[in-house]
Amino acid sequence: MGKAPRSKPGGGKAPYSKPDWAKSSSPIFKFNTNIGQHILKNAAIADAIVAKANIQPSDSVLEVGPGPGVLTTRILEKARKVTAVELDPRMAAELTCRVQGTPAERRLQIIVGDFVKTDLNKLPPFSICISNTPYQISSQLIFKLLSHPTPPHTSVLMVQREFALRLIARPGDSLYSRLSVNAQFFARISHVMKVGRNNFTPPPQVESSVVRIEPKTDRPAISWDEWDGMLRICFVRKNKTLRASWMATKVRALIESNWMTWAAMHPEKVLESDIAFLQGQQTDDHDGDHEMKMDTEDQDQEQESDDDIDLDFFDDGKPAEKTKHSVKADNKGSVTIGAHRVPRVMVTKLIIRKIERILETSGLSGARANKCDENDFLRLLYTCNEEGIHFS
Repeated sequence: MGKAPRSKPGGGKAPYSKPDWAKSSSPIFKFNTNIGQHILKNAAIADAIVAKANIQPSDSVLEVGPGPGVLTTRILEKARKVTAVELDPRMAAELTCRVQGTPAERRLQIIVGDFVKTDLNKLPPFSICISNTPYQISSQLIFKLLSHPTPPHTSVLMVQREFALRLIARPGDSLYSRLSVNAQFFARISHVMKVGRNNFTPPPQVESSVVRIEPKTDRPAISWDEWDGMLRICFVRKNKTLRASWMATKVRALIESNWMTWAAMHPEKVLESDIAFLQGQQTDDHDGDHEMKMDTEDQDQEQESDDDIDLDFFDDGKPAEKTKHSVKADNKGSVTIGAHRVPRVMVTKLIIRKIERILETSGLSGARANKCDENDFLRLLYTCNEEGIHFS
C-alpha cells in the first residue's frame, strides 16, 4: 500500500519557496538583460534595502525598475504611496497582478516608460527613491534625482560595485573621477552593503553594491552645466597637471570657442585690457614661443597611453549645439569681439594668457585633478568666471 504524501507545515509551502515569477520557465517571460533585468531574489537583502530607506508612514516612494515587485511589496508595507516606473510592459503587468485585489493596490501607481526620459515634475511628489537600478542608467538616474528642484531626501540604490566605489572615492584614490566629484558635491553618499551576483536571476556578470544618497542642503549655488563642464576639462587627463590638460590643443580650442561665444553674448562685459591686447596694444614677445612649446608638449602627450584620458570628454553622446551667438572668422582671419574687429590669432594668444592667469591665481597650475578636492575645483571655477571663461 502506497504512502500518503506528507504535507509541509504552514499550508504546504516551504518558508523560502521561490515566488511564482522565479519558477516560470516560459520563454514568453524571458528576462531581458540588455535593459538591465537582473531580478533580486534574496529576501533578506530586499528587507535590508527597504530598512535602510527608513520609510515613514507619511512617505511617498519612487521606485525605478520594480520588475515583478520584490522590493515594491515590501515598500508598500511601510509607505503611504508608491510610484513605480517600469520600462518593460510585461513586468508592469506582472506587478499589477501581484497587488490586484489587495489593500495595497490603491496605493501603487505603475508608470510604463523610460525613467531617463520621464519628466519628474509630472510624477506624483516623492520623498524617497529606491531602485534595483539597471546598471546602464545608474549615472543618469542619480544626477536626474539630484538636479531636481526638490530631490528625494533619501535614495537607496543597487548599483554596480565599481560604480559604487567611484561614487565614494576620495582625492588620491585610483577610482577618483569626475563622477566622484560631481556626486559628492551634490550629496552625502555612503556604502551600505555588498551584494554578490548569485543573489539575482539571471546573475549579472559583475558584483553589486547598495548605496545611500542624501542631497546636501548647503551646497554652493552654482550652475550644474558650468560645474560639470569645467570638470570634464580637468579630468580629460586626470593624472596630468591641470596646466598640461588645459593647454592641450583640443581643450584650449574649446575654451577659446566658449569665450568667443560668451563675448558675443555679453560684449559689455569684455575687459578693456582684453580688447587692448587683441588690438596689439599689449603684447608679450614670448607668446609665439610659448604657443610652439605647448604644441610640442601636446604631441608628446598624444604619444602616451590613453589609459588616463576621459574618453567621454569630447563625445558625451549629445549632438553639437549651434547658437546664434557662434563666432566664425572671415576669409581674412579676423573676428568681431564687442565692437572691434580683431585678428583671430590674437584671440588664441589671449586665451593662452587667460589660462595661465587662471591657473596661477588659483594656485593649481601644478596640481593634478585626481588629487584636487571640491574646494580646489570651486576656486578654479570662480577664477575662470572672473576671466570671462564659462563652460555652459
